[in-house]
Amino acid sequence: MLLNWIDGAPRRVWLLVCLGCIGLLAFGLYLQHVVGLEPCPMCIVQRYALVLVAALAGVVSASGKKGLQNGGVVLLLLVAGFGAFVAARQSFLQWYPPEVATCGRDLYGMIETFPLKRAIPMIFKGGGDCTVVDWTFLGGSIANWSFVCFTLICLLALVFLARSARRR
Repeated sequence: MLLNWIDGAPRRVWLLVCLGCIGLLAFGLYLQHVVGLEPCPMCIVQRYALVLVAALAGVVSASGKKGLQNGGVVLLLLVAGFGAFVAARQSFLQWYPPEVATCGRDLYGMIETFPLKRAIPMIFKGGGDCTVVDWTFLGGSIANWSFVCFTLICLLALVFLARSARRR
């Protein structure tokens, strides 16, 4: 059924991906601002990746041109792959925490203390304790579920690109 949707209505599929990413971002903001869970820098990097995936999926869903759709899906695949990598790394750190948990400073502390030119690289090094599991659903942490979502998006992108190449 999904394969029929990818062939028949790819723009709707990418619109659903875009809306799903927006929903995940909204849930992350809910966990942060209502529940009180502070995201670690690895979580923030995953949010950036999710924002980019949502934006790219939105562009792909709005475009009727096959070339732009394929190019957007390739970029989306790269960004989602990066997000999956970061989520997998954080999951690994949660399962096998190092003896000394050091991810560095939090995002706002870095921006307030350092110039933006120095703060941005620090964000990607990580900060806070990325090994702590504050929330779970069905036994999986936020990083675990993030990995699942990014992986599903990657698989969807690969299927889309393979079916698009086969139609040529």
